[in-house]
This record gives sequence, C-alpha cells and structure tokens, in this order.
Amino acid sequence: MSKKTVFYNCKVYTGELPLRGAFAVENGVFSDVWDERPDITDPDVETIDLEGRFVCPGFNDSHMHLLNYGRVLAGADLTAHTDSLESLKNYLREFLKGMDPESSGWLLGRGWNQDYFRDTDRMPDRNDLDEVSDSVPIMITRTCGHCCVLNTPALEAAGITADTKDPDGGSIGRNDGVPDGRLYENAIDLAAGVAPVPSVNDIKKMLKEAAAKVNSYGITSVQTDDYGVFSGLDPLLVNKAYCELEEAGELTVRVLEQCNLPTVSELKGFLDRGGIRKNDPMFSTGPLKALADGSLGSRTARLSVNYPGTGEKGMLIHSDEEIRDLICLAASNGMNAVVHAIGDGALDQVLDAFEYARSRYHGDRRDGIVHCQVSREDQLRRIAELGLCVYAQSVFLDYDNHIVEALVPEDIAATSYSWKTLLDSGVNVSNGSDCPVEYPDVMKGIQCSVTRTSIDGTGPYLPNQAFSVKEALDSFTSAGAYSGYEEETKGKIVPGMLADFTVLGADPFETDPYKIKDIEICSTWLGGNRVF
Repeated sequence: MSKKTVFYNCKVYTGELPLRGAFAVENGVFSDVWDERPDITDPDVETIDLEGRFVCPGFNDSHMHLLNYGRVLAGADLTAHTDSLESLKNYLREFLKGMDPESSGWLLGRGWNQDYFRDTDRMPDRNDLDEVSDSVPIMITRTCGHCCVLNTPALEAAGITADTKDPDGGSIGRNDGVPDGRLYENAIDLAAGVAPVPSVNDIKKMLKEAAAKVNSYGITSVQTDDYGVFSGLDPLLVNKAYCELEEAGELTVRVLEQCNLPTVSELKGFLDRGGIRKNDPMFSTGPLKALADGSLGSRTARLSVNYPGTGEKGMLIHSDEEIRDLICLAASNGMNAVVHAIGDGALDQVLDAFEYARSRYHGDRRDGIVHCQVSREDQLRRIAELGLCVYAQSVFLDYDNHIVEALVPEDIAATSYSWKTLLDSGVNVSNGSDCPVEYPDVMKGIQCSVTRTSIDGTGPYLPNQAFSVKEALDSFTSAGAYSGYEEETKGKIVPGMLADFTVLGADPFETDPYKIKDIEICSTWLGGNRVF
C-alpha cells in the first residue's frame, strides 16, 4: 500500500491507553493516530471504515518453529486424534491410505500426547505402529518434540538395534534390552538422519503454508527456530528459501531466525560461511538458540529433584562446559543466545553459563530463557539481576495445569510459571506458542495468561501470576519486538513504525476473560497490506 489510507471508526490499542479512534498508513508505516476520524479533503486518500472493531499491533510469536509447522501441515497432524491410542492408530491408517505415492515413502506425524489417552496410560511403541504398517517406515513425534516413536521398518532404516548405544544427551527406549521404538532428545537424530531431506522448493512451500496459517491467528512477526527441523539440512538453505520468498513477495510474516546450532563446530561453520543476516525487515537471523533440557510432559525436563516414583531427574542436553562455550562463542561474534530451559535443574546450568559469559562480554545483550517454567525463587532473582529476557508460553498452562503439581515438589511448584513476578521485577517477558507444540492461537494464549486456567477450567494455577489484559497484549507485541532489538520499528501503532496490525471482532479489555479465546481475528495487515 503506497498511498495514504485512513482507518477509522475503530478502537485502537496503540500500545498505550486510552484507546484511540483512527489511524493512517502511508508507504508501509503508520503516519498518524487520532482520537476520531479527521476531516479528509484529499481525494487521493483512501478511507476504510472498521465498523467499531478493535485494532492492536500485529502479534509477534516470540518463539515457535515455522518450518516445523509447515512440515506438520504437510504430514499427519495428530493433535486432534490423541484422545486414545486406538484413535491415533486409526487416524494413521487412514492417513496412510491417502499418502501421495510419489512422496518420500515415510509416514511422518506429530502431535500425540499420552496424557490424553483414555484407553491406556502409556506412550505408543513400535508394536502399535507396526499394527498400522509393517512395511512403510513410520515416525510420529510427541507434541512437545522431545520424544518420537518409530515402527520396525523405521528402526531398521535408521540402523537402531539392541547394540546401538545411547547418544550423549539422549536415550533409546528399550524393553528387555531391545529398542521399543521410543527415542528421547538427541536420540531422535538417529532417525531424523535417515528421513528424507527437503529441497529448497519443498522448504518454500512449507514456509508459505505455515505463514498463511499464522497470519490467520493475527500474527505478523515470528521468532522461529528452523535449522534443526530436518537432520542434515544446511541452515544456509533455510536462509536461501526465506530470501527467495521475500524477493518474490511471497513471505507474509516477518521472520527473526533463532539459530539452532547445537555444537561449537556447527556455530563456527555457520559464522564462517556468512550465515548472519541483519536488519532486513522481512528476514533476519537473530540469536543462537540452544536447548538445555527436554519437556515436562515427556519427563525429560531436568529437575533439581527426582520425578515422583522414579530415580530420574530428567536430561541435560549439554555438559556445563558445552553450553558455556556455545554462549561465549555466540557472544564473541555479537550474537545473543536464547536457551530452552524448562526444569529448574537445567535453569541452574543456563544461569551459570550466562553469568560466566556476561563477565567476559558486555554491551546491550538481550540473552534469554525460552520457556522458563519450573523455577525457584532464587532463580527468579538471578534472571532479573542478569537482565535476561524471558520467552514465555502462557498457552502451556492449558495442558501443564494438569501435570505440574503431580511432577514438581510443592515448594518449587509455588514459584514456577512465575512470569508476572519476573515482569514486575523488570524482566522483558514476551509470549509465544512454541508451535507446533501448540497451535499459534494468540487469543487462547492471552486468555491463559489472564486467567491462569486451562480452557477446560482446571486451575487457576498461581492466580497471583496472572497478567492484566494490557500486559498480555504487550507480551505478544512490544515485548517480542524488544527481545529482537526491533522496538524502534514495530510492536506499537505509532507514527514511523511498520504498519503491522490486527483487527479483532471484540475488545479484549471489555470481554469476559474466560471468553477471550473466542474473539475473532477479522483481518491481519503487514506493512499496510492485508495478508488475512
């Protein structure tokens, strides 16, 4: 949209209160904001009546996996078929019947969660998937992405046998010493390494489809971890796919890549080959992304104490030295680091590593903790003292409300998911979905952050940690912009900023908090152009 357009008859949340009544877009940026529609005499100015709807800055999902979402959309989406193990198997059978005969030959799916099974209390195993097919390789990934299950043909293709040793930072599920099809954390790479690697055109197709879906949720910006989706895929090919989409005008969401480069050698190779791409409004590379542990639902998040009824605390993906060296190498090359840490045991390791790096590398560093779920009071203080950002997923409360208190000691649970405490202590808390772990449903995320309850009413979990509606909106807009050093260009509706905005069917400030999830996304605009 190059000419000036005035949007009026609306309730505009600029990032500040009170709400305004009209705004203008010119050359892709906001040019004016008013309390009411101005007098317009220039015949070349277009006017659009928004019919009283609510307008806010375009949503920024500050941690997700856009390429993986595209992969899920192209494969078997198991999310709606996880109420029972039998339902899961039946859906896989039907999906197999409809598979493209020219496809890779693997059946790939994601989204199961054994905690929702009504007919059993266990994870699927190879025998279950062999019932679906004993000839087509099948790999299905748990919703969290930290565990997958293979059938016998897939295990054979991956060369996984009773003699295969557990890799560092991962484990192979076994039954009497024989692989049971379940792979955890880094062991997933044993199978991913033989699954088909997509071409640049395949990647572009997946990214376009995923971008269109996130636009439908009101999202105009994502901070996304894409490099680790396909084992053996060169990160620079992912960059190439994004750049070609941008050049063709086919990229409908602004992308800041969280660079998942899990070893010092991979990070160094990426840097040496010029992988860094900065200050492009549509596609830039941002911080190093690293993982410290797994997930709570798969019992691989690293706690400081044992999980109930087990002698296990979960997993650490890296040694203390490895995670420290990764963060320091990034810092020495001007990169921030954001680290996945769900358990408080992992958080100890990550905070120590950040403290070490901060003592050696200074400046405006916006390192961060992704998830920051299970935490102790002393850790919350350290996060604030170190000036770290936190990338929260309020929508996780929908599921985790059902499991936290059963898996985490009462005293630690009392200070977990404490994003309001962090916010009040000056920490920048942005919000996201970790899609495809959850759908990128911003309104659902806002509801969970305001009510602290699951959608089914379970909870509230620590209601004193609830965000106000304004804080929740900011966590999906301006806070995400800040974490990416983009606070001067987007995240608010003010003159000079990129004209990214979302039009809602109702005012969340006036909506029953338990009905915020039902607010319709009417339209999504990127640089003044409608993309949904």
